[in-house]
Amino acid sequence: MSQTPDTPEGEITESQMAPPPPKRDHTPATVIGWGIFASRWIQAPLYIGLIAAQAVYVVKFWKELIHLVTDFGSLDENDVMLVVLGLVDVVMIANLLIMVIIGGYETFVSRIRQVSDHPDQPEWLSHVNANVLKVKLAMAIVGISSIHLLKTFIEYGTENTGLTEVEVMWQTIIHMVFVLSAIGLAFIDRYLSPQKHDYGP
Repeated sequence: MSQTPDTPEGEITESQMAPPPPKRDHTPATVIGWGIFASRWIQAPLYIGLIAAQAVYVVKFWKELIHLVTDFGSLDENDVMLVVLGLVDVVMIANLLIMVIIGGYETFVSRIRQVSDHPDQPEWLSHVNANVLKVKLAMAIVGISSIHLLKTFIEYGTENTGLTEVEVMWQTIIHMVFVLSAIGLAFIDRYLSPQKHDYGP
């Protein structure tokens, strides 16, 4: 029968060094605090809904692609370009949804620990936070607005589009507002939070 070795007098054992188990505090402030903290899960169905919206865009993409392939013989160059720009627009909106779903869930709901070491994890997800997410979303919106503006310019150059110079002017102004907003967010993120960009040698 084995015997445990005697502990020298005055020496502290590992069991004595371990911190005591936390005591459960059931005061009203603690219960309210945990309730507020758990309320972040209310946002989870919103991100699930965005996944469904992304599936709708996948169906729309394939419908447009099938239309392009089956009717390409009767489409002129401008029509093909407009359809292709529409496909690019759908892809960029899908990318925007991915950033909102994954980045928003990681930032405001819970960490996705299952993919922390996954080789296919997006590079931007490793350092995502509210500021980085805002800048990336702003840049994605600028890209989508650019596609829409390019489609407007192409349609304006053709006949019987119904577009007026005032409409084109306002779309251009709105696009410039998006660009300036993205630049402003990037400026704020870069110069008001320099420690995030100072990685050292």
